[in-house]
Amino acid sequence: MRAHGVVRNAYHTLVAKGAEMRPSAPVLVGLLLALCASAPVHAQWPQFRGPNAGDVGDNAALPETWSETENVVWKIDIPGLSWSSPVVWEDTIFLTSAISAGAEPDPIPGLYDPGDDNGATRSTQNHRWVVFNIDFNTGAVRWERELHSAAPGIARHIKNSFASETPVTDGRRVYVYFGSAGVVGALNMSGEMVWTTELGAFETSGGFGSAASPTLHGDRLYVVNDNVTQSFMVAIDKNTGREIWRVERPERGQNWATPFVWEHELRTEIVTAGTQGVRSYDLDGRLLWEIHGMSGLTIPTPFAKHGLLYISSGYPGGGLRPVYVVKPGASGDISIWSQDDMRTGLSFGFPGEKASSDHVAWAYPLLGTYNTSALVHGDYYYTLLDRGFLVAHHARTGNEVYGRQRLEIGNGFTASPWAYNDKIFLLSEDGDTFVVRAGPQFEILHRNPLNEMTLATPAVAQGSLIIRTQSKLYRIAKGGQP
Repeated sequence: MRAHGVVRNAYHTLVAKGAEMRPSAPVLVGLLLALCASAPVHAQWPQFRGPNAGDVGDNAALPETWSETENVVWKIDIPGLSWSSPVVWEDTIFLTSAISAGAEPDPIPGLYDPGDDNGATRSTQNHRWVVFNIDFNTGAVRWERELHSAAPGIARHIKNSFASETPVTDGRRVYVYFGSAGVVGALNMSGEMVWTTELGAFETSGGFGSAASPTLHGDRLYVVNDNVTQSFMVAIDKNTGREIWRVERPERGQNWATPFVWEHELRTEIVTAGTQGVRSYDLDGRLLWEIHGMSGLTIPTPFAKHGLLYISSGYPGGGLRPVYVVKPGASGDISIWSQDDMRTGLSFGFPGEKASSDHVAWAYPLLGTYNTSALVHGDYYYTLLDRGFLVAHHARTGNEVYGRQRLEIGNGFTASPWAYNDKIFLLSEDGDTFVVRAGPQFEILHRNPLNEMTLATPAVAQGSLIIRTQSKLYRIAKGGQP
């Protein structure tokens, strides 16, 4: 990490000048501790929700308050419509967009099902699917590259976009997947196309469109596409774009969860959430275990903390909106509720009775969310409900810390929460970020407005917050300084 490098360099400098400076041991220790405290916790933010599922850590440089002008280092206009998140590697921000040649309907915030006026929509306009390389320090666009150009091959929900998948980078290349264009590709840091692979564009349930982001592990890129034709997951060689293996999935187009590579003391596995069940595969695509009993649509991305795997889903009004916390080493079918339980799910109440098993540390039948992924910060598991409530449980045991706490009436939430400096950040669809004190007592500290629709989950890197709104990209830092 960069903090280690800063401390190491400072130490060698002091040692080299020891004859002149001769710092005492307390002075040396104090200096090194100060450098550790001031150094960035995350120098890179290479994927959706970053390297630690939104839990950033402590960094005094990170901002607690902001607005359209306060604590803004820079902001730039971004063409097109896209709800993908920015990713960061050193002095580079990567961002994607789908740019239409004509007019497109504006997205509408809120929770609603498809209909004639505000549901699934198609576009006959030519679109350009592009990747931007943006200078982290200045906000200048270094280059823009087009991966595909055509009319979109599938429909989307009016609240979705044709470029909602977040890219992933290893610092050597950026890897991009556009499900609505059916193309996955890799570009180097100079913007040269390394390879592209056609996967096909497939309609999703209800015409909602695609959104699951690619995941990178080792030399492989993993892509999940659950659709109404034939759902699949593929492993792609990140160096060549060659398909290594493909597994068919018994899903029918109702899932938008990004696959998660879970590394623990027993093995490495690829966890995928779906309406028909959660499935974990080994690195060769063989099924390891599964849980049945998810909600009608599945969006939140699984993640791991404290040696446990956290899974959730929660289509509004569904009879089962579960959270499962899985222990390492599971095999076979580890479903915790029977088919009868699932059929009578509405009788559970909220959040319902906590359950557990040999493989599941704890579970609740009605605690899951629709769009937002949960957050574990310290000892607590935070659930941001889409209609603007925050709930906290003990992350290891599932015991309730506090029940539903209202953030603000009228705000919906799609972006996933993040945390640093013992504060929880909750970004609404209206562009308001609510800052809540972490820990067992609920307290709203600040409300930071950007006054524009915002669905994308921000990036946090190098003492800065990178937020994408419907038309802009902000870099925010304390004092508005790099």
